[in-house]
Amino acid sequence: MTPVQVGILGCVVLVVLLMSSMPVAFVMAAVGVAGFALVVTPHAALSMVTSDLYATFSSYSLTVIPLFVFMGQIAFHAGISRRLFDTAYKWLGALPGGLAMATVGACTGFGAICGSGPATAATMAAVALPEMRRYKYDMELGSGSVAAGGSLGMLIPPSVVFIVYAILTEQSVGKLFIAGIIPGLLIAFLFCVTIYINARLRPHLAPAGPRTTWKEKIVSLQGVSETLVLFALVMGGMFYGFFTPTEAAAIGAGGSLVIAAFKRRLTWKGLTRALVETVRTSCMVMFVVTGAVVFGHFLAVTRIPFELASWLAGLPLPGFVIMAFIILFYLVSGCFVDALALILLTIPIFYPVVTGLGYHPIWFGVIIVVVTQMGVISPPVGVNAYVVSGIERDIPLQTVFKGALPFLGALVVAAAILVAFPQLSLWLPALVK
Repeated sequence: MTPVQVGILGCVVLVVLLMSSMPVAFVMAAVGVAGFALVVTPHAALSMVTSDLYATFSSYSLTVIPLFVFMGQIAFHAGISRRLFDTAYKWLGALPGGLAMATVGACTGFGAICGSGPATAATMAAVALPEMRRYKYDMELGSGSVAAGGSLGMLIPPSVVFIVYAILTEQSVGKLFIAGIIPGLLIAFLFCVTIYINARLRPHLAPAGPRTTWKEKIVSLQGVSETLVLFALVMGGMFYGFFTPTEAAAIGAGGSLVIAAFKRRLTWKGLTRALVETVRTSCMVMFVVTGAVVFGHFLAVTRIPFELASWLAGLPLPGFVIMAFIILFYLVSGCFVDALALILLTIPIFYPVVTGLGYHPIWFGVIIVVVTQMGVISPPVGVNAYVVSGIERDIPLQTVFKGALPFLGALVVAAAILVAFPQLSLWLPALVK
């Protein structure tokens, strides 16, 4: 077989194994090693996987991942997420669907100190869903809003997905973080509009909560002080060039520990759990990245990425049509493949095409995250839906998916707006020193 044929066969085997629910990291690594051995030699394949494992786990750039994950874990165990939710509820709870809007607002705030979509969904499911039950919310809308709101953790900086994209494309992590701020706020607003429309059309889904006075609203703002301090430390330092993204992650993690100690709200048990979850999540991400790097090297020797890039670039079609096909591919594929794995697998293929067409790589990174957000709340993969259903075991998985369906429309609208107005993603990064 020719290298291209081996590459196509490898891609088919990869999809089949992924659809059988095998671990993503090990599937990519196994197929990559086997394919590389067929195209080159078995000895070269073993050397390649050894060097890739060492390079990934010793990478200085990837140290930002455990640091940001640790910051989010400390914030959760110190009760920062609950205080965020309480503040959002004081301001939005009296509106139709206000409790669900407060959940989206809290997800936005927690995403600014977490960096992971599933982690944000899990945290807010534990905090918000019991409150929604107490106020007689329909669990379809309630669970759907938590799953959708959790996806904001992928876009609101710091984002693990942005870190991986930056490493793969050699872009600035800081600029990608800052590029996600306005799109993240836009999507949060569209989610709130979606909830409000649903609550107005079907009032039984989301009864309005009790009204609060302006004094109570102002006092409740103390609940966001810790988040604002951490966000200002991390993003402000990167924005003004005081420190690198890795240094920002260390300062954010250290800052979360100082705040938790100062408030005396973190127990030894909570600290232990935060450390364990940080190690578990970071190892998962590292293994997925390693598997994708191995598979990427296999694709490189088959020349499939270069052949596909040349074919797409040579099509007698306007650039925006080719870009539309690429976005459509991510929309569909995101429903079947984990967002991080999808990005790792496809960036080596599509990135040269997109930059060759003249599109800005920072803008493309934002678009990819937005469209893959749809995959985390869409069947059959829909990892956020699985997380919410796992936290609240009496809520069927199909109920979560059904409740998340209206939010897919909001994400489609957001993607269209960002495609039509790319400056929404590029304005803030252009100000960075």
